[in-house]
Amino acid sequence: MTQNDPAADDTAGIAAAATEVRMGVMRLARRLRAERESGELTLGRLAVLGRLERDGPATASALAAAERVTPQSMARIVQHLIDAGLAERDTDPADRRAAIVRITEAGRRQILRDRGRREAWLTQAMTGLTDVERELLVLSARLLDRLADS
Repeated sequence: MTQNDPAADDTAGIAAAATEVRMGVMRLARRLRAERESGELTLGRLAVLGRLERDGPATASALAAAERVTPQSMARIVQHLIDAGLAERDTDPADRRAAIVRITEAGRRQILRDRGRREAWLTQAMTGLTDVERELLVLSARLLDRLADS
């Protein structure tokens, strides 16, 4: 590629945009984490609990695939949630040899309380944005979800 190559300029522009997006996402993630009470669940455990609350019961292997962690890591996370009374393991009705994990009422209260604190902060922070900025932010969130799924 030469210095005047449009493809090189495009790649450099995309790389610069990727850096800016990464930095913004990381700063927002840190700020949202700051809204959590100390001593609460780790982010990995919270993510699994949230997935169970949103998507319903799942096998540990399905949870591992969805969260992009090893089955061994997921087994530890699930066991911690069960030991804490936030999830329970049951026989999969579709395959009696397999087990499914489901959230308990205590787990549901925990995730809703955690989500509520973070969403309250974000709602307050977004009041300083214009309507157009809020719409752009919602669109950006949808695009970030697409990127996360790629």
